[in-house]
Amino acid sequence: MSTKPPGGTRDFLPADVRRRAHVIGVVRRVYERYGFEPLETPAFENIETLLGKYGEEGNKLIFKILRRGEHEGSGDADLALRYDLTVPLARVVAQYQSELPRFFKRYQIQPVWRADRPAKGRFREFYQCDIDSMGSTSPVVEAEQLSAVNDVLTALGFHDFTIQLNHRALLTAMLEAGGVPAGLHGEALVAIDKLDKAGPPAVRADLVARGVDANSADVCLSALESVPAFEALIAGHERGTEARAHIHRIVALIEGTPAARHVSFVPRLARGLSYYTGAIMEITVPDLAGSLGGGGRYDNLVGMFLGRDVPACGFSLGLERIIVVMTERGMFPETLSGGGVDVMVTLWNDGSKADAIRLAGELRSADLRVDVYPEADKLGKQFKYASSRHVPFVAIVGDDERQNATVSVKDLRSGGQETVPRAEAASFISARLIS
Repeated sequence: MSTKPPGGTRDFLPADVRRRAHVIGVVRRVYERYGFEPLETPAFENIETLLGKYGEEGNKLIFKILRRGEHEGSGDADLALRYDLTVPLARVVAQYQSELPRFFKRYQIQPVWRADRPAKGRFREFYQCDIDSMGSTSPVVEAEQLSAVNDVLTALGFHDFTIQLNHRALLTAMLEAGGVPAGLHGEALVAIDKLDKAGPPAVRADLVARGVDANSADVCLSALESVPAFEALIAGHERGTEARAHIHRIVALIEGTPAARHVSFVPRLARGLSYYTGAIMEITVPDLAGSLGGGGRYDNLVGMFLGRDVPACGFSLGLERIIVVMTERGMFPETLSGGGVDVMVTLWNDGSKADAIRLAGELRSADLRVDVYPEADKLGKQFKYASSRHVPFVAIVGDDERQNATVSVKDLRSGGQETVPRAEAASFISARLIS
């Protein structure tokens, strides 16, 4: 029997969990500074909640849960693992509308599942770190989210990222100007969304295969080569002009923020999810084929549950991809490369076990992370074990130390050792941990 986890999933060992906790901690602190409140939803939803919200491509990637009990043999599904955190949020807003503020801002950091083909940075189970703002059509919403995402990446140590910005109405204007029938717009956007990964020839073939006229495909792909070509094609298109003005307003609002140097208008940005209605955004870095995250405005999604539209905009950071890039670049703080223990208490002999546990308690009361070596063994062997776990300090209480109410503290980083009064051991170790 294989002991590997299912394809597209991973086990997280202690060092992995510490890195993930570091990133999540940064994300949470930044999001809360921007006034976003925490929310959690169930891992699975009623299947009708999810189906039809992501377009044809997305529907194929939903993990379905078969009916149980007497319906088990039917092969039908009534539940499904959530595909993202946005549709569950729309359901929550519809369910608790009377309990939520007029302008509801939430962040959510939870796993989602997609029946996708695993690849570098792409998993079947992965975490999303979402922010969403409900209730306003103001471009202030997009500007705030762009600033928040910028602050997260900067705090994590990223400097070479680009936040691409576009508008769904601009893409609609392009498709209409290029002669693509309205009924094929959704198909065309799914194909165009793959432009950076697949390249123009493959996307052109995909567009034609989806029913788009070859000449129309050429016109649209040519327009996506540069901003001037794009704007020349949509010139005079009413909805396109309005959407371009909206983009200008967003850019103007972030002009005085650190996000300004990272945000760029990119006409080819499409984002394949069908629920986007306005501005769309995506983060790229040079050494990753996919994106670190993305989002956009979806003013009609909540209306599918509520019966009336609620303006909404959201941004999702891909935790797994961020960690992949940070690991490859060596961006994690040195403190995370160590173990999860500050000091290990050794066992001098079998008779010292109770005293070792008492000492560990004294050190823990000073907020130190303490482990106790469980067996009486040669000190050299205990030091070697502590070193293998990257424990910086070892506390030793032998016969002399016990008689004199002292503790010998060995610094495994420098090799030095000092004997201090037992009452001062915790402060002695704490001071050297931060030095």
